[in-house]
Amino acid sequence: MAELAIQTTTNVVTSGPPHKAILRLALPTLVAMLTQSFVNEIDLIFFAHLPNPEGSNAQAALFPSLVVLWMFGGSLSAITVGTQSMTARRFAEGDHRAAGAVILNSFLFALVGGTLFSLAGFFIMPLILGKLIATDLEGARAAANAYLSFRVWGVLSMAATAAFKAFFDGIGKTYVHLVSAVVMNVINVALCVVLIFGYWGFPRMGIAGAGLAGVVSTYVGLGVMIIYALKPEYRKSFQPFDLRKYDPKLLWSILKLSIPGGIATIAVMTGFALFAMIAGKLDDMHPSPNGEPVNLAATSVIVGILKLTFTACLAFGTATATLVSQSLGEKDGAKAARFGWASIRLGLVIFGIVGVLEAGLAPYILRFFADKSAAVQATAYTPLVIMGLATPVIAVGMILTQALFGAGDVKFVMVIELILHFVCLVPLAYVLGVTLDMGIVGLFLAAVTYIVGLAIGMVVRFRSGVWQKIKV
Repeated sequence: MAELAIQTTTNVVTSGPPHKAILRLALPTLVAMLTQSFVNEIDLIFFAHLPNPEGSNAQAALFPSLVVLWMFGGSLSAITVGTQSMTARRFAEGDHRAAGAVILNSFLFALVGGTLFSLAGFFIMPLILGKLIATDLEGARAAANAYLSFRVWGVLSMAATAAFKAFFDGIGKTYVHLVSAVVMNVINVALCVVLIFGYWGFPRMGIAGAGLAGVVSTYVGLGVMIIYALKPEYRKSFQPFDLRKYDPKLLWSILKLSIPGGIATIAVMTGFALFAMIAGKLDDMHPSPNGEPVNLAATSVIVGILKLTFTACLAFGTATATLVSQSLGEKDGAKAARFGWASIRLGLVIFGIVGVLEAGLAPYILRFFADKSAAVQATAYTPLVIMGLATPVIAVGMILTQALFGAGDVKFVMVIELILHFVCLVPLAYVLGVTLDMGIVGLFLAAVTYIVGLAIGMVVRFRSGVWQKIKV
């Protein structure tokens, strides 16, 4: 009881002005997640230096490949929703051992689920890619198969790393994931250089080399997280590897919070998959003279660039989720709300500046990511400007989505994502892009409509305050 009393009155994680607490957690998370995201973005940069059409095929393959990877790994990694929310609540209540029990059960689930999902992905992957990538884009489809044949075996490491990240984020130690991400990225870049291009006696594997580099680096990152969890300061207080804490009831409680998040992730990835299919259809409708998949490659480049923005927004959202959840653990709903709105104000300023820079510097950014293809640069320019200007709205939607996850309001987020993807994003993208023949600009105007809808839905829900009454 003494530990509980001390913890609930001297919680340094939620202490101080809201904006300072948010930045204290968000900045290490931001750098870590941008660094981890760069594992995929570096592939785009390297592919841009491959000769065409190999380079364009590789870039065109990356977006649908990552969609497939996240259908399996991302949906399983939704275990973070329940893990972070419950860890933060138990930590704020002063029950460190209960917080340790959460990560043990999440980790065991990630090990079993990751193995099964990797096996399923390996066998189902060619079938899914056959639907995502048009039949006449054989080069892009072959590249995607080569890439995913390696990356799919990293589903386990993705899920397990996500579970440990959620645990450390939940207790306010966001720097742990930063260390893991930096180490992982250094390994990935080094392996990409030697495996994609065949330097220093290694075989030239092209896009397959990027897949192998990616999967090896994710397991290295997981190893770093486990080493941190084994440090005496965590092992003694939280006992994260005490197998006696395996509890099917606790695991089910974690899953009840996480499954709606997983369904929301599947909805998002399915929506993006159909989005990629529509981009591929544009290449069918308007084939380039040399057979280059210009629209699909441009979509991959735009999404790759935007993923850096999404990741930054998610970092602020993750920090907000921890602060909201810990404040609710302290039985202070008003404090939780203050953190949410303070994070939105920060997000509007920071990502407003980012968005203006992204739009203004679009030609230079595209030259960097699509160096060998002037057609891809020209096709991607206008959509990238549009999405850059929409960046502040993206921030609002993503930050409040994570805040509601932290509060345990997962079913609402799931329903909103399902509605927006399958009633708004996909049908509207087809109508604007294909039926009205607005091309790739029509696709991304549909994306902006989805983003605005998400932001409005999250603001209305957060303002209602009903999430403050949810027990986790």
